[in-house]
Amino acid sequence: MKIAVIDDYQNAFKTLKCFPKLSGHEVVVFTDPETNLDKIAERLKDADAVVLTQQRTFFPRALIEKLTNVKVIGQTGRAAAHIDLQACTEKGIVVSAGGSGNSNATAELTWGLILSALRNLPFEVSRLKQGHWQSTVGIGVNGKTLGIYAYGKIGSIVAGVGKAFGARVVCWGREGSTGRAQAAGFEIAKSREELFAEADIVSLHLPLNKDTRSIVTRDDLARMKPTALIVNASRSGLIAKVALEEALKTGRPGRAAVDVYDTEPVLGADHPLLKMDNVTCTPHLGYVTRESYEEYYGVVVDDIVAFTAGKPAHVLNPEVLGKK
Repeated sequence: MKIAVIDDYQNAFKTLKCFPKLSGHEVVVFTDPETNLDKIAERLKDADAVVLTQQRTFFPRALIEKLTNVKVIGQTGRAAAHIDLQACTEKGIVVSAGGSGNSNATAELTWGLILSALRNLPFEVSRLKQGHWQSTVGIGVNGKTLGIYAYGKIGSIVAGVGKAFGARVVCWGREGSTGRAQAAGFEIAKSREELFAEADIVSLHLPLNKDTRSIVTRDDLARMKPTALIVNASRSGLIAKVALEEALKTGRPGRAAVDVYDTEPVLGADHPLLKMDNVTCTPHLGYVTRESYEEYYGVVVDDIVAFTAGKPAHVLNPEVLGKK
């Protein structure tokens, strides 16, 4: 079987512990991003199986209908809103997606962003390499108010670290989220408005869906302190479109740290946030650790092996099995 792995930016797939399980199959890895549907289809024209890394490439009906040979798509992680499952079913393509991912990886990156932004680390590193010594005065976490929106798998880890650093941790979210936070001993904000108005740091930890898209509004951002930091290592769509750029220009909040963008990958530094001195940006590194890759790809490889053995697993469109 010919297996195509796309969007493996770091060319890491063949270095993972799970790769030898595909011995006997032809594996082709594409490391450069491609958004043109015709060119993606050309890459996959001979592939029997396709391995997708998170949501790096969208698979709409227009692309799926161009796939002439693909029998199975293996998706890292369970999120598959970027794949038209109905179109795959009609085409007879099995879509497998399993594994819950590594919450620690994104939580660690979140704190990397917080500390980098508050202590001006990217700027100071650059200045030191240019021959300078100490250019800024940083801001500490101890005694500050850390707002967690919301208290889930990742948010709970970020909250725990904030408590260890001596921050006052205040949480907000749906009833289930706030209930878990309260049970863990964390303070619950009196209101959503209070969370944004009082927090020195607001960290977003919500999934992106129809209910949460644009859930952070211009008014929310306008309530934040001029000294406050907003951190988004979840999904860009949680914040109303262009609202963050506009808010940062007016000084409320005073700074931001982001790992996610409306359109990815961001190439050629073509994004307004990259041009702002009060923003710390990283290229969607939240889950990008070797440990996460081992887990994500390990499940996908097992699913492909199971498919070749006639025992497909973690199938998102089970109706296709009857069709086939």
